[in-house]
Amino acid sequence: MRRFLFVLVMVFLSTTALYAQLKKVYNESIDPIAQIDSAITVAKQSQRHVLCQVGGNWCPWCLKFADFVTKDEEIDKMLRDNYVYIHINYTSLKDKKSRLVAERLQNPGRFGFPVLVILDGKGKILHTQDSAMLEEGESYNQKTVLRFLKNWTPEACSDSWKTQK
Repeated sequence: MRRFLFVLVMVFLSTTALYAQLKKVYNESIDPIAQIDSAITVAKQSQRHVLCQVGGNWCPWCLKFADFVTKDEEIDKMLRDNYVYIHINYTSLKDKKSRLVAERLQNPGRFGFPVLVILDGKGKILHTQDSAMLEEGESYNQKTVLRFLKNWTPEACSDSWKTQK
């Protein structure tokens, strides 16, 4: 029994230590709707899409995803070239700001957190992605994340395929 408790405590402490090392990426003080609107404006001007990572600094998997995609050079380049990448803070439906996010993004929290919502340059929701489908072990799968991002680039979503022979 002692050994079991010791192992349990060690796992908890190592997980807590890892979580504490991850950069907090969610700004809890800004208006998330204004943040989305601003990102849409930038996306439209730069002919990119918006990738909203909805979650919070309270969520270890949210911080892991942000860390993962910025440390992987290929994914980071894919993001910079094709997306305006933002972190939308979400606490609970009891919070007014979070309720507004849920309404605007069609209740993405139903998939858990983090949840990824892709918008076009007009603010239209193109896709909502359950990030659990991108996980592998205690992190994320590079090939799966890249495939997801490639499938929702502006080029992939364009009508250019209609003119190809």
